[in-house]
Amino acid sequence: SDASAERSAAGCTVHLNAEPIKEYINSNITLMTHMIASGYADARTLKRRIAAQEAWLADPKLLKADADAEYAAVIEIDLADVHEPIVACPNDPDDVKTLSEVAGATIDEVFIGSCMTNIGHFRAASKLLEGKRDIPVKLWVAPPTKMDAQQLSEEGHYGVLGTAGARMEMPGCSLCMGNQAQVKEGATVFSTSTRNFPNRLGKNANVYLGSAELAAICSRLGRIPTKEEYMAGVGVLAPSSDTIYKYLNFDRIEEYTESAKTVAM
Repeated sequence: SDASAERSAAGCTVHLNAEPIKEYINSNITLMTHMIASGYADARTLKRRIAAQEAWLADPKLLKADADAEYAAVIEIDLADVHEPIVACPNDPDDVKTLSEVAGATIDEVFIGSCMTNIGHFRAASKLLEGKRDIPVKLWVAPPTKMDAQQLSEEGHYGVLGTAGARMEMPGCSLCMGNQAQVKEGATVFSTSTRNFPNRLGKNANVYLGSAELAAICSRLGRIPTKEEYMAGVGVLAPSSDTIYKYLNFDRIEEYTESAKTVAM
């Protein structure tokens, strides 16, 4: 993982539940088959990848620690002890503090995007910004994929976010690498991206990292909220959380499944 690489480790293993992996792979197979039907090149490469994933589904195996593995250290984190969001402070992803410790900091720009997000985070941001106009920050929104962007548009979230004042970026990295756009020089930013190294999002920018939900609330207020403001804000998400955080499963979307049926494997 990125975290292990930054600590000069040769690698790391995360022990995952097989069932969600199967869900993702079935979705990916349908997407890749749809891509072949849509004329994406190279069909041969996509078919090889599909075959490899189907082979894994037939005999799923995941890496896990040996039963007698010895560890240099064991770190246990009881999530019951975490009562509020954790925020990475400018400009070091390892400099983390609780929301209460950074509450009140003025925010000039907010970025919701990068590969750290999925479609549910944009639905949540839309819900939190519903009915808002002329928010006090510059808000950048960049879904990670074209498929996410299309679905969000069809569900009406682009309209909600645009009305609030968001700048809707083309799907992709956008501000995360600072290669498609950059924030204003010297801006204080709240971002959902992966890193907040100096000058990454923009020259002399001071960047906090946190969740999409917290980012949306920052964009409403123009500052980092208190714990109480945050909890009150995200409370509106609970009644429809199953719908908001529903994954984009291509094997359950008719447009993709019907297209996939036309491909001879």
